Amino acid sequence: MTVAGVILAGGQARRMGGGDKGLLDLGGVSLLARVTRRLAPQVEVMCLNANGDAARFDAFGLDVVADPVEGFAGPLAGVLAGMRWAEAQGADHVVSVAADTPFFPTDLVDRLQTGAAGTSPVLAAVREAGRARRQPTFGLWPVVLADDLEAALRDGVRKVVQWTERHDGREVVFGSSDAFFNVNTPEDLARAELML
Repeated sequence: MTVAGVILAGGQARRMGGGDKGLLDLGGVSLLARVTRRLAPQVEVMCLNANGDAARFDAFGLDVVADPVEGFAGPLAGVLAGMRWAEAQGADHVVSVAADTPFFPTDLVDRLQTGAAGTSPVLAAVREAGRARRQPTFGLWPVVLADDLEAALRDGVRKVVQWTERHDGREVVFGSSDAFFNVNTPEDLARAELML
């Protein structure tokens, strides 16, 4: 399995007041730099999914791929952008991570690969209150499903789980919800500082 990484940074960051959450400073390092450093050893190549002027991310040295469908279609659009890019890189799977989640597991890709079965997407989940709660921006996606995902997006599908369930989507359960703590608000950023 050849895995490419896609960092999802295409959201609108409304709860943070707009802008690029990945460029926010956390302990003297941007969220995006932290995520990039955490993902790089786990994948062969990686890109950044972001919309608008790609030049604002030049310092990171990543290919920037925009959503291939109009209208902020959510994380699935970013996954599709990553799949199309990965296909051109010769990868057969994409792992997606969120640009605002700096503490995700350092064994994320290995564990998702272990839970994979052929052409089914695999989502990360955490055990909370006796049940697994999916982390839909963290997943392993077979590139062979790109055309199907594009058709689903054009048909209006926006919820990750709605699409993954069509393809026998699986879950890999991780133990700590803090590993998937994401920065959505200024208060979250302050909490992340304490977590460093």
